[in-house]
Amino acid sequence: MNKTALVVGAQGVIGRNLIEHLRRLDDWQIIGLSRRGGENTARLRHIAVDLLDAEDTRSKLANLREVTHVFYAAYQDRPTWAELVEPNMTMLRNVVQTIAGVADDLRHVSLMQGYKVYGAHLGPFKTPAREDDPGHMPPEFNVDQQRFLEAQQRGKRWSWSAIRPSVVCGFALGNPMNLAMVIGIYAAISKELGLPLRFPGKPGAYDTLMEVTDAGLLARATVWAATEPRCANQAFNITNGDLFRWNQLWPRIAKHFEIEVAPPLTMSLASVMADKEPLWNAMRERHGLAAHRWSELSSWGFGDFVFGWDYDFFADGSKARRYGFHEYVDTEAMFKGIFDDLKNRRVIP
Repeated sequence: MNKTALVVGAQGVIGRNLIEHLRRLDDWQIIGLSRRGGENTARLRHIAVDLLDAEDTRSKLANLREVTHVFYAAYQDRPTWAELVEPNMTMLRNVVQTIAGVADDLRHVSLMQGYKVYGAHLGPFKTPAREDDPGHMPPEFNVDQQRFLEAQQRGKRWSWSAIRPSVVCGFALGNPMNLAMVIGIYAAISKELGLPLRFPGKPGAYDTLMEVTDAGLLARATVWAATEPRCANQAFNITNGDLFRWNQLWPRIAKHFEIEVAPPLTMSLASVMADKEPLWNAMRERHGLAAHRWSELSSWGFGDFVFGWDYDFFADGSKARRYGFHEYVDTEAMFKGIFDDLKNRRVIP
């Protein structure tokens, strides 16, 4: 084994799936960083660390001389775009400067980004978005992070890559950006109350063109970009490879949960779900669900954010194909697979 991955943000939807992919490969040792830590297994050890604390980061990472690849997928949420910059820059800076200073065989730093680079969070943006599209007015921590990496890499032997998925879908608890979990919990509660599944977003959002990124596909693409020499110092959009409209997919999701669908009704999930914890606790007892806290299960504000996109939301993924990554995922099958996985894990009934 000649490669050691440092997965930063190991408990998030991206980090968890990345670790699972690396564990299936036989030439990687894996170290996971997170605030909570985790259970050590064969070829995987976890370190609990506060990446916002420079001293804690240095003390916990100072002996990681064996790291060859850093996969950075950590994220700290804040109320405003401007407030996101400082914590997310601080965490990346603390990790990269510490590891680059001790790991003599460091080869690559992979940075997880997103469509905020293109201004997708601000309003209608140019679609399909391309990696070489011009920037937009700051603040934007994704852009600042890439510029930091570019500056740190100059004159060094290691390289970087910037991976830009759409909305990432997969299993993780306590993650602020997990659309599949939002839909799964929302559908389960609708069914429990005998209600049809209504799309809760803005009217125009039901009809726009969308895409998402499967967390497993993203993991495979991330490792590919980190180990393919041609990808050095490049950015790549990584998507499932298909487009959809909620007006077509939503009825199929309702059918998968065996409930009726009704016309969209714009509502804030953060508001209508604010009083549902007692209901969920009763559902957990009645259906024998796993003992996850209500606060772990879903981020309703993130659901409101995604379902509020009343403009097309997709990027051009052809650059990754031109460089050699040709995998794709059927989005409808992906959602159904995640929902079935949530049932198997007893997260939802």
